[in-house]
Amino acid sequence: MAPIESFRRSLKRKNYSSQTVKTYMHIVTHFIEWLTIPLASVTRDTMGAYVDDLQRRHLSPKTITSYLQTVRLFLDYCINEEGIVMNNPVTKIAIRLPKPLPRHLKDDQVTSLLAVIKKVRDRAMFMVMLRCGLRVEEVARLTVDAVEYQRRQLFVANGKGAKDRMVYLSDDAHAALAAYLEKRSSKTRTLFVVEKGPLKGQPISVRGIQKRIEYYARKSGVAASCHSLRHTMATQLLNADAPLSSIQDLLGHSHITTTQRYCRVANLKVQRDYHRAMEVVMQRMQALDDDDEDPRRQHRPPRPARVFSITEGRNPRKEDLHEKQKG
Repeated sequence: MAPIESFRRSLKRKNYSSQTVKTYMHIVTHFIEWLTIPLASVTRDTMGAYVDDLQRRHLSPKTITSYLQTVRLFLDYCINEEGIVMNNPVTKIAIRLPKPLPRHLKDDQVTSLLAVIKKVRDRAMFMVMLRCGLRVEEVARLTVDAVEYQRRQLFVANGKGAKDRMVYLSDDAHAALAAYLEKRSSKTRTLFVVEKGPLKGQPISVRGIQKRIEYYARKSGVAASCHSLRHTMATQLLNADAPLSSIQDLLGHSHITTTQRYCRVANLKVQRDYHRAMEVVMQRMQALDDDDEDPRRQHRPPRPARVFSITEGRNPRKEDLHEKQKG
């Protein structure tokens, strides 16, 4: 178990988030417990059998890929840092992943969902996700000091990839946060806290936030999740013709290609672009029709018909020579 513990310390030294460390350790522990051979004896055949076992457990291709990526990282650490002599058998992830569209809520679904969220804290939490595009982990880590009310800004510290960014508060998100802070009585710096039970006043957990959105989804009949609120914010901005680069900054995406996935679901923008372009096409077609109906073109004299000689199609030199010989 020593390599596992040293691997954990290595992740923390590299400033991985606590949630990422927890996830990696769960996967590595599962892999070690599954193994029936020494770590140095792991081969590609071993990893194939491991994938087969994960598939028998009905794990999704995305989850299996995550497991393999984590095992690859762990084995690289063992080879480079622990001195285990072996070739890393996980060199390429060959599992094909589906590419589903990001799921977002339609405007009427957003209205239905918000209509059942009466609790002041919960409304503030989910308005921040919906209007600022925050991830659930980022909401759970928000502090009171992160909110700049005069400037209507929200500072997101240590987001995914250990990146900081600034997002902005819409009028309704600003009002929801103000209503919550007016009622909030906890002295902890974390913005959103537990309000009942033995953990009252303590920071609300990621799972606690997810359970609240699951409750409101059932109550409203809307298939909503924390991440669907983030997708909804991006889609709404894109439909409102916000530049893709601005949406990338607000969401904290490292690569513009990640943000471009939202283009595939921004139906309103695609619809507007289609109709604008089709208007141009129809105007060009109409111009051609008008040109064909121009009377000046209709009264042009017809071209003279082609006159064919009786010898056309034969070799004229041969025919001429034959006529001369007869004469």
